[in-house]
Amino acid sequence: MHPVVKIPSRFLLPFCLILGACMPGAPNEMPSRAALTPGTNLPGMKVFSVPRPVPTIRSNTDIARDFLELSFKLESGRDLPTFTRFEQPISIRVTGAAPGNLMGDLNRLIHRLKTEAGLNVSLTQGESANITIQAVSRAEIRKNLPQAACFVVPNIDRISQYRAARRSQKANWGLLRSREKIAIFLPNDSTPQEVRDCLHEELAQALGPLNDLYRLPDSIFNDDNVHAVLTGFDMMILRAYYAPEIRSGMTRGQVAARLPAILARINPAGENRPSNPLISSPREWIRAIQTALGPGANPSQRRTAAQTALNIAESMGWQDHRRGFSHFAMGRLTQFTDADIAREHFVAADYYYSKSPETQLHRAYVASQLAANAVSLGQGEKALEIIAPHINSAARYENAALLATMMMLRAEALELTGRASEARSVRLDSLGWARYGFGADWAVRAKLREIGSLNPLKGSRG
Repeated sequence: MHPVVKIPSRFLLPFCLILGACMPGAPNEMPSRAALTPGTNLPGMKVFSVPRPVPTIRSNTDIARDFLELSFKLESGRDLPTFTRFEQPISIRVTGAAPGNLMGDLNRLIHRLKTEAGLNVSLTQGESANITIQAVSRAEIRKNLPQAACFVVPNIDRISQYRAARRSQKANWGLLRSREKIAIFLPNDSTPQEVRDCLHEELAQALGPLNDLYRLPDSIFNDDNVHAVLTGFDMMILRAYYAPEIRSGMTRGQVAARLPAILARINPAGENRPSNPLISSPREWIRAIQTALGPGANPSQRRTAAQTALNIAESMGWQDHRRGFSHFAMGRLTQFTDADIAREHFVAADYYYSKSPETQLHRAYVASQLAANAVSLGQGEKALEIIAPHINSAARYENAALLATMMMLRAEALELTGRASEARSVRLDSLGWARYGFGADWAVRAKLREIGSLNPLKGSRG
């Protein structure tokens, strides 16, 4: 059995990609600003400070079903025979050449795990820990798993042990009866946001469920990669995961019998909400989406797979975010060949996303695509109208790349409407977020040029 390899937004084509990269928007109250970086005319990197998780609005009946499917299956669909978790206070250590932002983001995440999920988790400087986070190069990660950006493995604590563990039974999640030692391998030469995204995804699986479900609209436990940081739903799942009523070694039936009381205690609001269960995602749809947005396929194969996914979504009669995601994939894969058709798919995606309050972040991604189209057509006022409702969503869900891109689009839209001074201010403010989202100065400037080139007043000179 292979280790669980979390598929973050660097494996599937990023959901946030806009013309080849990510996007949007700008709040005032939550960020803090670092000092200006010596030797550069770019402003200092901005970072998110106070988390603003959105509480889940689903019924406890539906959450119980989600919990069981997340906890007793692997992403492959294989059943897990028993429930596993850490049964002692959880220690975490960091080894390797950690990038500068890792410890700050890790400390923020640990604080959230303590306060929101009630976990007994802490950092240690010791020679061993329950969870070891080793920061290595992307080349080292790809040497071991060519298509992964980061991954998590049980029963080892450094990447040099991985290949031997993979050939043995040590890395077999299905044979675990409790968790004692787990390793997470993160890239130390990626963008700050990518490192943080990997941290949240891998640590969540090291602590809790090993499965992902496309039907979850508000969770990091979803391979659509919309959410990059742990959500309110995720924290509730982890709180239930470590409830005293359950323990490692229990069967699915034993956990299921205890879940109603657990959820009633930790989520009383969910007791009175009506059940609205979404049907499971068929494997055929999942395979089509993975072919469309994953590695290995050529453009024609991707478009064919995306159309297959959309056909399945339509035949299933879906009205939820998965229907929207199918349209979004079609839009992404047709925008270079037929901008009008792509726009129709983005509009359709927004229509299905608008049906639920749980898909605000999804709509922000779509808004960035529609705003980019409007800017390219010289429709500044329309672009501003599209962007305005969604900038705060990008900030609330802590997606700096999305936030920066939407702000850059807003700056171009302002220029199109004759507000050059305001445009300069917005563009300057976007750069601090871009440094977190896109990393190196050259990448930030490349993003500025990319967004600027959409503006018909600039053309390729943007």
